[in-house]
Amino acid sequence: MKPDFTHQGTLLRHGVLGLICVMLSGCSSVSPPPAAAVTPVNKPSRYLDTQMLLDSKTLLPPHPAQGSAAMALDEEISQRSFALRDTPRWALARLDADVSFPKAAGTFSCALNAPVTEADTPRLYQLLLRTRDDLGYATRSAKKHSQRPRPFVSNQAPICTPEHQAQLSKDSSYPSGHATVGWGWALILAELSPSQAQTVLARGLAYGESRNVCNVHWHSDVVQARSVAAAMVAALHSNADFRADMDAARAELLAVRSRGLSPTRDCVDESAALAQMPSLAQ
Repeated sequence: MKPDFTHQGTLLRHGVLGLICVMLSGCSSVSPPPAAAVTPVNKPSRYLDTQMLLDSKTLLPPHPAQGSAAMALDEEISQRSFALRDTPRWALARLDADVSFPKAAGTFSCALNAPVTEADTPRLYQLLLRTRDDLGYATRSAKKHSQRPRPFVSNQAPICTPEHQAQLSKDSSYPSGHATVGWGWALILAELSPSQAQTVLARGLAYGESRNVCNVHWHSDVVQARSVAAAMVAALHSNADFRADMDAARAELLAVRSRGLSPTRDCVDESAALAQMPSLAQ
C-alpha cells in the first residue's frame, strides 16, 4: 500500500495503500480511518506480478535540485498552498489522503455522477482496489532512489494528517504515490465513462494537488507521478483480468445510471471545496 504512502512496502503488504494518504471523507473534520483495507479473499491484491511493474526510477528524471528554477517553483507552490489551511479545500485534501477501502472507492463518485460501492458496483470496486495497489507499488523504486525530504520537513508548516507526520517524515517524497493512484484511477474511469471524462480527469488532477494542499508533497512530486500512472495503466491493459473487470465495470456504471442512483459523496460540498482554488499551479 504504498503510493505516496509511507513505508510503501509495509503498507502494500497490509493492503493499506493510503496510510499516509490523508483521510478521504468529506470537506469537514474527518476521523482517521481503520488501518486495514478491505480485500476480498477470493481476489489477489494486484493485477500485475512484481516483475511486471515498471522501474519508476528509470522512467523519471531526478527530482529538482536546490537552487534550480524547478525547485523555486516547487517552493512557490508550496507557499501558495498555506492559504488553504483550515478551509474546505484543506478538509477535502485530508479526505483525499485516505486510500483505505471502502472510503476511497467513492473518490470519483461525484465526477462520475454515480455511486461506487461494493454493493452497487462490485466489479468497479474491485478494479479500483486492485489497481490502487499496482499503482502505488510502482512508485517504490523511484522513492527509494530519490530519498527526497517532504516539504513540511523544510518549511515546518502543519500538514493535514498530523497523525501520520512521524511516518511521513521518514518516507521519500518523490514521486507522490497518492497522486500516482489518483491519476491512474482518473485515466481508467475516463476510459470507462467517456461522457464524464472531463470531470473525472479534473478530479484526478485535483486529487494529486491535494498532496500539495496537505503540505506533504512538492509540486514536481505530483507532476511526475502522472507519468508513472500513465505507464502503469498502459501495462495494466495487457492483463486479461484487468480487461475483464473493465468490461464488467463499464456495464455496472450503465446499470446504476439506468436506476437513477445518486453519488455517495456530498457533491455540493466537494464542488465548493474544489472551486476555492482550481489549481495551485496557475
